[in-house]
Amino acid sequence: MDIQVPDIGDFSDVPVIEVLVAPGSVVRAEDPLITLETDKATMEVPSPVDGTIVSVSVQVGDTVSQGTVIAVAETAAADAPAEQAEEAPAPVVEQPAEAAVAEPATAGSEDGGLRATPLVRRLARELDVDLTTVTGSGSKGRVTKQDLLSHYDRSVAPAAAATPAGAGIPPVPEVDFSKFGPVRRVSLSRIKRISGPHLQRSWLNVPHVTHSDEADITDLDAYRRELDEAAKAEGYRVTLLSFLLKAAAATLRKFPEVNSSLSGDELVLKDYVHVGVAVDTPDGLVVPVVRDVDRKGILEISRELAELSARAREGKLTASDMQGATFTISSLGGIGGTAFTPIVNAPEVAILGVVRSKLAPVWDGETFVPRLMLPLCLSYDHRVIDGALAARFTAHLAHLAADVRRLSL
Repeated sequence: MDIQVPDIGDFSDVPVIEVLVAPGSVVRAEDPLITLETDKATMEVPSPVDGTIVSVSVQVGDTVSQGTVIAVAETAAADAPAEQAEEAPAPVVEQPAEAAVAEPATAGSEDGGLRATPLVRRLARELDVDLTTVTGSGSKGRVTKQDLLSHYDRSVAPAAAATPAGAGIPPVPEVDFSKFGPVRRVSLSRIKRISGPHLQRSWLNVPHVTHSDEADITDLDAYRRELDEAAKAEGYRVTLLSFLLKAAAATLRKFPEVNSSLSGDELVLKDYVHVGVAVDTPDGLVVPVVRDVDRKGILEISRELAELSARAREGKLTASDMQGATFTISSLGGIGGTAFTPIVNAPEVAILGVVRSKLAPVWDGETFVPRLMLPLCLSYDHRVIDGALAARFTAHLAHLAADVRRLSL
């Protein structure tokens, strides 16, 4: 049977960065066959069946889309009667030798046929580098990302640094740190290589402002602990984050501009609430999405968070798991801190950052009493959200968090 690329969301022409099988490999269903790299994350394409790989149709550097045949597998069809099996056509038609190995994606005719992946071509356009001037060190002269960056540092960056102020953003000059002492160089993880340019685009294009407030979660946390004790027996946890998702969803419904995106001179107001949650993994942050948060209860949200977080740390999130968010929450509560400025995940227009809650003396009208206070940090796109709206949004979120009964209203 032909094994095709399954539904990978809205992505097309996605580069293959790893081929994990070869002809003769025995695979089980869900074993990874290839690894793809989009502008948001890496993803593995699993085998849909048990069987033996007869041929592989792609190689590193190729680009694929949904439906692209990546391999042919011989499956356990031997259950059929022997006489039928003898009459059955051969499962695979051999390809000519020259067609058996797919050529890697090239930079296109405008680059004189120079080989480079789409990611390298896009980076070259962003850096305004002519790929025909770059010497490739990859297979068959393929231009790698490192080739491009090295060429940029040698040839383009010095010239860019000399441009007049206001003509562009000059790059940070390269420094030879080995002159001052021993150094070591390690490659960035794939997640950081992918997320870095996205964060930079958001920071440069979105006029960020951060509004800070506090929520009294004393009563909420007491109730959360009760739910958590019961949930442990079923293999999951009820964390504060589940309540924050629910409170954020209700607040986004009340203030729909915060649940929007800017498109030219128009706001795209979304009639659904999908919340992205930043998850810390060994390779960096990923942001899976909990969908329709406003329609789910605390326990359902908690189970879904546990499942998404586990798959994130195992590197098993799919592209669809990380698409469609209308708002994001980044929680550092398990680590610490007093406040921070999260970067808006454009094209969203706001992101909520939370840090560790702390006991603080709060005046109740007669005396100071100890209350558990949670710092809230809302970063927002000032083109869409003004300071008054940000303050009202955060105050309403804190109001809901102060009394868990309000989340059911």
